[in-house]
Amino acid sequence: MAPRKRSDEVELYNRLTLLRTERGMSRQELADAVGVHYQTIGYLERGEYSPSATLALRLAAVFGLPMEAVFSLTPFRTLSEQVYGTKEP
Repeated sequence: MAPRKRSDEVELYNRLTLLRTERGMSRQELADAVGVHYQTIGYLERGEYSPSATLALRLAAVFGLPMEAVFSLTPFRTLSEQVYGTKEP
């Protein structure tokens, strides 16, 4: 059963799927790297669960990025929007 988000919890956006697949990592490999169950990675990627600060820092460290490059309170802009300044069709 997936962890439930509280109704008062703020939406947390992440780039975990993108970063993990860019590096050719499976959910299991990422989970092993940060010490959680592979299903937790799936819950995080789908936004069904928000990580603790400790877990968020561990995840960011695996990718060699600051936490704010992996997690955000606002949706991340798409690559085309960042490069070309327009939204995807």
